[in-house]
Amino acid sequence: MINEQLINPKSIVVVGGSNDITKPGGKVLKNIIDSNFTGDIYVTNLKESEVQGIKSFKDPSELPEVDLAVIAIAARFIVETVEFLAHQKNTLAFIVLSAGFSEESEEGKELEKQLVDVVNSVNGTLIGPNCIGVLTPNHSSVFTYPIPKLTQHGCDFVSGSGATACFIMEAGIPNGLTFANVFSVGNSAQIGVEEVLKYMDESFDEKTSSRVKLLYIENISKPRMLLKHASSLIRKGCKIAAVKAGSSEAGSRAASSHTGALATSDAAVNALFKKAGIVRCYGREDLISIASVFMHPQLKGNKLAIITHAGGPAVMLTDELEKNGMEVPHIDSPESKELQTHLFPGSSVSNPIDFLATGTAEQLGIIIDFVDKKFKDIDGMIVIFGTPGLFPVFNVYDVLDQKMKECSKPIFAVLPSILTAKEEVDAFISKGRVNFPDEVTLGRAIGRVYNTPQPSDDLFERPAINVKKVREVIERSDDGYIEPEKVQQLLDASGIKRAGEAVVKSVQEAKDAAKKLGLPVAMKVVGPVHKSDVGGVVLNVDSIDMVKNEFERLIKIKDTTAVLMQPMLSGLEIFAGVKYEENFGHMVLGGLGGIFIEVLKDVSMELAPIDNYTATKMIQSLKSYGIIKGARGQEGVNQKQFADVLARLSALTEAAPEISELDLNPLLGNMEQVVAVDARINIKK
Repeated sequence: MINEQLINPKSIVVVGGSNDITKPGGKVLKNIIDSNFTGDIYVTNLKESEVQGIKSFKDPSELPEVDLAVIAIAARFIVETVEFLAHQKNTLAFIVLSAGFSEESEEGKELEKQLVDVVNSVNGTLIGPNCIGVLTPNHSSVFTYPIPKLTQHGCDFVSGSGATACFIMEAGIPNGLTFANVFSVGNSAQIGVEEVLKYMDESFDEKTSSRVKLLYIENISKPRMLLKHASSLIRKGCKIAAVKAGSSEAGSRAASSHTGALATSDAAVNALFKKAGIVRCYGREDLISIASVFMHPQLKGNKLAIITHAGGPAVMLTDELEKNGMEVPHIDSPESKELQTHLFPGSSVSNPIDFLATGTAEQLGIIIDFVDKKFKDIDGMIVIFGTPGLFPVFNVYDVLDQKMKECSKPIFAVLPSILTAKEEVDAFISKGRVNFPDEVTLGRAIGRVYNTPQPSDDLFERPAINVKKVREVIERSDDGYIEPEKVQQLLDASGIKRAGEAVVKSVQEAKDAAKKLGLPVAMKVVGPVHKSDVGGVVLNVDSIDMVKNEFERLIKIKDTTAVLMQPMLSGLEIFAGVKYEENFGHMVLGGLGGIFIEVLKDVSMELAPIDNYTATKMIQSLKSYGIIKGARGQEGVNQKQFADVLARLSALTEAAPEISELDLNPLLGNMEQVVAVDARINIKK
């Protein structure tokens, strides 16, 4: 738990403080002093009596009690030092800058555990080890640069990597991005990104807390904590963007089902972020651009006006906005014709609104007022204004700043002349504004922010399923893929419609089943993992003789224990599945089925639990949605029933969390019904 001693200490000791500011112990002390920390500052250095003008305690026993210890000594001495401070000096907050712990060796891992145990013994807070430190409005306990001027209107930034935190601030500050608090959690031995977010949620103040949270995460160890507190913060009016590094798989995982192959750890991260309402980013610049959009008022709709004096950037911006789900609608109205009279001949007001290279600051102000007050169908505007350097453009940027204060609609500034008009851009940023030097980056960011859904709510009515029957089947099943009869029982208990079927082990049983089910039938091997790959599926078996011959062939296939028989059904092959991801929980998947799932990999995923509304959105988000709706005269799928299957699978996972993988592939869907034709369920107790 993050405590007051970390956030607002009355006293700080720098253990290993130095006069050499090229060393972490020297630099962190200098930064604390330079940030005008108002409490008491102490130093321990066994070789110095004074460090940077502050008395150094060669004998730590002479130290007074102290709230926060910032530690920059060799790892092997730290546990003993922390134990002394915690128990003898009532120190309850620790920032360990030093490396040499779990990131380095098994011995370091054990040392780190001992460190955590000591801090936990006094209910203290530990940041690090192996971090750059913490920046709050009260103290700058970091050994790096840059140190931004902190403001409550800036971003709260939590990073699992100290270097990455520095690089993101380095790139964001010149564009006008500001910060409120910065936490570098290093090895996250006790406090990780999730715990910091939890603290920000539980201590959130409507008047003083930052509304923008930026996260750089290398490992999500507590996804449910992240989900809970990110969702809560967003519901309180915050916006969150996160980079999750390590998105690629180190080689494809061996998977025994389509669900297992598709539902990777990275897919689970996507599903988690989507459920929480977090905008996922994929690099530093990406995070900075999303954060910069967050610093503006929220768009109420997706229709934008582009105001420019340069045609090329406007065209590229229009393309990017449209590509990312935004609109740049054509403007043709009496109001636009009136606007035309205020501009130079040759100007265009159709959107993009191009007022030419000769356009003036006064004309820019008039255009913005028209868009804000008279163009009712426009939700926001983007102003692109650079300069060839013929004359200063301070007046243009002053108008832009003033209109950003006055207008009810959001205004985003693209000021690309960061060298030619450096002084003017710097002056604009100094007013608390953010610049987007690249219009395409802005267009992409706006689209992703606007289209990120709000956090989903798990307080909804689940589909009715027979939980008692589900538990009976699970409890009498062993780990691994369960028998077809038990699969059938679980589907029936879940209310998922399935094809009539029979599992047969002899020619006579096959003949009897064919007569009962009705010809033609499909016959599939039971046992082999990928039936099609071993020739274990045959369709349209339309005579008893063919039933006999195919049974005799199929039963000889390696690993086959029986043959599954089903009546032939017609419809589009679709897919539904479930995969349990360690710590995250179950993911529900849906998409086109059959071979399409292997070829197209067009699958939508959500973190369970989901309701029918979310399931419907999953279906509609598929690239193949046009096929599912019905395209070029082909019959589509009953989407309501498809969504119901996905919601019932979600409910099944709540009743049977032991399910590790489940495949319904294919489901056959038409406008009348959606029926499970083939199903496999793997459980792990």
